[in-house]
Amino acid sequence: MMTMPPAVQPEPAIPGPALLTRAGALPSRTVAVLEAIRHAILTGELRAGQPLVETDLAEVLGVSKTPVREALKTLAGAGLVTMNQYKGAAVRVVDDEQARHVYDARLLLEPEALARTVARGHDWRPAHEALARAERARDQAERSLANRDFHRELYRGCGNPLLVRMLDDLRDQTALVSAAAWRQEPDWLAAPSWELEAAEHQAILAAAEDGGQSDGGQSDGGQSDGEQSDGEQSDGARAAALLSTHIASFVYRNFPATQDIQGT
Repeated sequence: MMTMPPAVQPEPAIPGPALLTRAGALPSRTVAVLEAIRHAILTGELRAGQPLVETDLAEVLGVSKTPVREALKTLAGAGLVTMNQYKGAAVRVVDDEQARHVYDARLLLEPEALARTVARGHDWRPAHEALARAERARDQAERSLANRDFHRELYRGCGNPLLVRMLDDLRDQTALVSAAAWRQEPDWLAAPSWELEAAEHQAILAAAEDGGQSDGGQSDGGQSDGEQSDGEQSDGARAAALLSTHIASFVYRNFPATQDIQGT
């Protein structure tokens, strides 16, 4: 059952969503309500298309309607909630077109950000920890949250704060698309999609580590951050190519009608 989190704590070594950063000094109670509703949406407790009635949510969470109203506005800006003048708020229903738009944007941005992260050198231990949490996950909701953290590790070290914020803004919508995909997973898959994705994640991380092992971003010849040897360029490009295939193949497996995504 949806409950208020005891406190809104930042994830270790991972800044909070860019949306909240740009929202400024939201009252702490509003932030707590926002996080509770967001988590309920991303874990499937609140289903796609389900009405979000302010009075009902306020009663469940033990707050007034004001923080609920502000939280729903913020979630609408993040693409998780739709607001209708006559029908009120509801959990966004994911369609093939939205999935295509979200994953097309990721395909344009995330592989480049990964290549830059590899070039600069990065501590990949948090990425390994995220994959371990995904493997231990008891359900798809926990796995989704761990996978979100893993993907953020791929780009957070790219050196461009604007690029990081743009990709952060896609995280919630990506999770919403993933949740929709689980509920309509095609029968023809030889293995569950999460097993395929886990193997792809391991391959991407291995390639990223191979790309940064030689000098951690500083070569013997005195190259500065952002400069790479030919070998590092190749490995960074290989990790980026694996990530591109990973993003595109998810759409191919789960939204086969959207075949105009690059690489499919």
